[in-house]
Amino acid sequence: MQPGEALLAWFDRHKRALPWRREDSPPGASSFPVVDPYGVWISEIMLQQTRVETARPYYLRFLARFPDVASLAEADEAEVLALWSGLGYYRRCRALLAAARTIVAEGGALPRTARELELLPGIGPYTAAAIASIAFAEVVPVLDGNVERVVCRYAARSAGAKRRSDRSALLAIAAGFLDPARPGDSNQALMELGATVCTPRSPRCTVCPLAEGCQARALAAAESFPASEPRPAAERVRQLVAFVEVRGRVLLFRRSPSAGQLAGLWDFPAVDLGGPAAPEAQLAAAFGGFWTLGAEVTRLRHAITTRSFAIEVRRAVYAPAGEGAGVESDTLAEGAGAEPGVVGGSARASDGAATADLHWWGREAAGGLPLTGVARKVLARAASQPT
Repeated sequence: MQPGEALLAWFDRHKRALPWRREDSPPGASSFPVVDPYGVWISEIMLQQTRVETARPYYLRFLARFPDVASLAEADEAEVLALWSGLGYYRRCRALLAAARTIVAEGGALPRTARELELLPGIGPYTAAAIASIAFAEVVPVLDGNVERVVCRYAARSAGAKRRSDRSALLAIAAGFLDPARPGDSNQALMELGATVCTPRSPRCTVCPLAEGCQARALAAAESFPASEPRPAAERVRQLVAFVEVRGRVLLFRRSPSAGQLAGLWDFPAVDLGGPAAPEAQLAAAFGGFWTLGAEVTRLRHAITTRSFAIEVRRAVYAPAGEGAGVESDTLAEGAGAEPGVVGGSARASDGAATADLHWWGREAAGGLPLTGVARKVLARAASQPT
């Protein structure tokens, strides 16, 4: 049996039941055309830098609300971000929405080739190849982290896919496993093998369908391939989050369009610790008004790319400038200003400079907002704490 045949035979027996796969087709049958191209696209975007088990519930909720590209294209960004909230890497979500609108504007059909798919926002070479092969049976190899590890070990190549020449060589090896009649399944089989058998640590070589031809296994050095590169140490940040709650409402602010990945998301007021200024003074400078910190609610950890946060969450009292420190007035509790729930319009720092808008939200309503990952953790932890 050829390696590609052995790989597909293994996949047909051991593939995981995932919601973006059609499990009602008989083993050995091509996945094309019974898969939903739209669902494949959504799943591949969600799976970028995200584990399958993490993405699964988000995928189900997303498809229930936006079952096709037309419904997604018509959606408001805030609603799409709210469904994505907690999945991270929010640029993916914005690019997904932009791509949906582009597709609808150009006729409503997802492009069928990898080359055409790469022209859409948020779709790079790997994602384009995955969609084209799985949804449209284009014979094109994929190269994600799992496939890279499998082919590097199979050919005992130390170099990963950092350089273009190495990437081309690895793609050529991956292409050798493709069945022209089932390219999507071949690609998924390589990805599945890397995720479940040919893992970074303690690979299960004895059950691998490619073990017979694997050069790294022959050298008894599977974990040595590909050669690992040292990761830069994460920047450690200590942060304080102010949890203000009055009559069942919590105080949040919406991050500005210049906030990068977190632009447009809702968050709790927070400041970095360790500087010369007291946290209350930092909060006043950043959000205006008067702040008094109280008891600790919880402590948590959070990581974003190269930053690692140790976060202390404390109850706090906030009063807009002019009302006096520590005041919890009816106006404050019920919300005032141009929008429901807004706190006295735009909050202003003590120097008069406009800062973030602060809004009151009921706990249940807050849970439906597009929240940052930290805000979602804080809200969940605080829900179990007495007010």
